[in-house]
Amino acid sequence: MLKKILAISGKPGLYKLVSQGKNMLVVESLLNGKRTPAYNHEKIISLGDIAMFTDSDEVPLNEVFESMKQLENGGKASVSTKDSEKTLREYLGKVLPNFDRDRVYTADIKKLISWYNLLIDNGYNNFEDLDSYAAEAQENIAHDKA
Repeated sequence: MLKKILAISGKPGLYKLVSQGKNMLVVESLLNGKRTPAYNHEKIISLGDIAMFTDSDEVPLNEVFESMKQLENGGKASVSTKDSEKTLREYLGKVLPNFDRDRVYTADIKKLISWYNLLIDNGYNNFEDLDSYAAEAQENIAHDKA
């Protein structure tokens, strides 16, 4: 269900890939539903390419989201991005107990929570299929840049 969800550097929220043109992608904001172009010069990354640092290796974002979903019984996160750093780190400790406390910043945790809530609000809650869909989205992006 998370077929082609993208983060675009410098733009808030997440975007769903709608179609692609010669030198751009057409994306739809999950925040407001508006469609806009995303050009090759913008840093576009699929959620499937993002991972969280742990003490031993990296954990793909879909696994972190799935852990959050289980902790929250499929609902939105029980913490807010406005909560204290201590509260946010304790929450991530429940979600991903072995996260790297030195390399995962508070801003990363806030982004994780806001993305999770945005996905849940928009009905995207099947995080297990993220990897296969992300590979397809990255193929489309690479093809578009060629």
